[in-house]
Amino acid sequence: MGGMFLSAEWKNLVMLNYVVDPAMLAPLVPAGTLLDSFGGKTYLSVIGFEFNRTRLRGFAVPFHQSFEEANLRFYVRRGERRGVVFIRELVPKFAVAAVARFAFNEKYLCVPMSHRLHLDVHGNPFAAEYSWGRGKAACAMHIETEGEGYLPREGSLSEFITEHYWGYAAQKDGGCLEYQVQHPQWRVRDAAGSRFTGDAASVYGQTFAEVLRRAPDSAFLAEGSEVTVSDGVRIR
Repeated sequence: MGGMFLSAEWKNLVMLNYVVDPAMLAPLVPAGTLLDSFGGKTYLSVIGFEFNRTRLRGFAVPFHQSFEEANLRFYVRRGERRGVVFIRELVPKFAVAAVARFAFNEKYLCVPMSHRLHLDVHGNPFAAEYSWGRGKAACAMHIETEGEGYLPREGSLSEFITEHYWGYAAQKDGGCLEYQVQHPQWRVRDAAGSRFTGDAASVYGQTFAEVLRRAPDSAFLAEGSEVTVSDGVRIR
């Protein structure tokens, strides 16, 4: 594992999950990894969350400590390591997008973003929305939850979606970077309703937009925590 690249607090993660044909994702699987599945099904997820208390190599960058992110991702494994691959990542800060593209070759775009939370009587979010873009290109993801928060049980879908501690980024020369994401297990709340709205094709392309037009196959609101992200290390 490399040294620490970034530390932050990720909070209020909206996770909308879609079962897809593995053939859709096969061309995007980085070298050295294999497409992962749960219960024989391949999942694509769109995730929106708050990035807070952000520090790059231990230093707080002025005006870049709190912002939203939304990403479209799928799941891979390398041996016993379960990881994620990002198809597209969105942030409202140009410098954040530029650093991530340079350091990891991740597919970041800078777009206007906002979010809204609805709190219960205890001050805990029970509904959330993340939105981005303007005009015809505007998109949003929504969730309303039911029940109390809980730690996902071992072997459950909520554990599979939330507990991936490695990231894999394909490189321009055909290689792959591996980096570690460390955080404690997250409490989640199940969805009573969830949806994606807007022109997803403008950001993700028509194939993925068709997936996002339908209702998610599952959805969660994860509490989040402090996280650390290591430097990328090239794998064979």
